[in-house]
Amino acid sequence: MKDILKSIIKESQEKEIYDIKPRLIKIPVNLPLIVSLIGARRSGKTYLLYSVIKQLVENGIPRENIIYLNFEDERLNLQTSDLDLILQSYYELYPEIKLADCYFLFDEIQNIEGWEKFVRRIFDTQTKKIFITGSNSKLLSTEIATSLRGRTITYTVFPLSLTEYLQFRNIEIDLHHPHKKAKLINHTAQFINNGGFPEVVNFENDIRLKVLQGYFNTMIYRDIIERYKVSDAIMLKIFIKKVFAGIGKPLSINKIYNDLRSMNYKVSNNYLYDFEEYCNTIFLGISVPKFHFSEIKQAKSDKKDYCIDTGLLSAIEFSTSENNGKLLENMVFLEFIKTGYDVFYYKEKYECDFIIKKENRLLPVQVSWFLENDKTREREIRGLAEACNKVNSNEGEIITFDQKERFVHQGIKIKVIPVYQYFLENSL
Repeated sequence: MKDILKSIIKESQEKEIYDIKPRLIKIPVNLPLIVSLIGARRSGKTYLLYSVIKQLVENGIPRENIIYLNFEDERLNLQTSDLDLILQSYYELYPEIKLADCYFLFDEIQNIEGWEKFVRRIFDTQTKKIFITGSNSKLLSTEIATSLRGRTITYTVFPLSLTEYLQFRNIEIDLHHPHKKAKLINHTAQFINNGGFPEVVNFENDIRLKVLQGYFNTMIYRDIIERYKVSDAIMLKIFIKKVFAGIGKPLSINKIYNDLRSMNYKVSNNYLYDFEEYCNTIFLGISVPKFHFSEIKQAKSDKKDYCIDTGLLSAIEFSTSENNGKLLENMVFLEFIKTGYDVFYYKEKYECDFIIKKENRLLPVQVSWFLENDKTREREIRGLAEACNKVNSNEGEIITFDQKERFVHQGIKIKVIPVYQYFLENSL
C-alpha cells in the first residue's frame, strides 16, 4: 500500500494545474484551522482544492510540500488503521521535509471510517495546514462538531450561481446594452434549464442529460443505498421523483406513503422520512421550513423540498422539466441560499413562495414566470400582501423571468423584477 500511496502523492505533485475558472467563494490558504468544504458531488470542491494548490505554488510553496489525496481513487482501498501509512509514505519520499511545513488536502475523506481522529492527530501534532472535502453533510458535520470542534472552518460549495455560470460561459454582464442584455437573457434561460454543475456547462444537451443522470445514479447507489443499506432502490427512486414532482408545494410524506401503498409497496412513514433525510444529507435536496415566529412550530411544520440543481431536476423529473415556473422557483431558492440568506416559505390563508432574512429584516418574495393574467396576478399579490402583513414589512418583491414594474397595494410597495436583474445587479 505504501508504494501505491507514494505513486499517488508523486502523481499529484507532478500534475500540471491549468488555469481554473474562479469561483465567487474564496478559500483562505493560511488559516491555522482545518478548512472543510462540503457540498454535492461534482459541485466543484475538487477544483477549489486545485485552486488552493495553485495559490500555494504562486505563493512560493514547493509542490513537494503539498500532499493531495482523493479518497475516491479506487487504488486507495484504505481502512482506518492504514491512514498512518500516508505519513509514513511521505516521510520515505521526503525525509528532509518537516510535516509542519506541509499542506494536506484530503478530497472526499468521508469514504474512510474514522478519518476525523487521524485528521485531528495531524492537526494537533504535525501541521495546521489541512483542507478536507466531503459530499455527506451529516457525517462531516457530526464529526466536525465532536472530534474537530473548534479546529475547523466550514464552507458549503454549491453548483455555479447565475453570475458564475455566465462567467464560465464568458458572457459579459451588461444590463444596459440592448444586444448584450438580450444575450444575457438567453443564457439566463439556459441556466434555469441546464443548471450549474461546472463540468456540464459547455456540454451539448444530450451529453449533459446523460452526465447529470449519471450524477443522480451515483448519488442514489453509492451515497445512499451503499452507505445507508437501503434495500429497495426502485422505491427510493420513486420517492425522490415524487418529491421533485411536487417542487414548490409543502411536502406531504403521508401522501407519498399512501401513493406507494396503492402501488403495493410495503413501507412505513418513518422509512420515507429517512429517505428525505438521506437526500438532504448528500446534498441532493434541501428542505425549507415554514415561517413561524415560534421555532417549535417551525420545526414541526411540513417542509418544502427543492433540488440542489435545476439541471439535475430537469434530467430526472420530466414533468418538472416542462414547467418553467417550478424551475424558476427552484433556481431562485438556490440563488438565495448561495448568497447566504436564511429562507422560509409562508402558508396561512394564502401562500407566499419565500420569506428571506435580508440585512436583518424579513422580506416576502413571490416567484412567477410571468404575471400573464389577472388570476395569476391576483394570486401572487394576495399571498405577498398577507406575508408582508405577517412580518410587518411595507415592501415585497415578485421575481419574474423578464417582467418589470413597481406599484403600491394596500400600502405595500411591490417591486416586480426580472430574475437576471435581481441576482446580477450586484455583479456589475
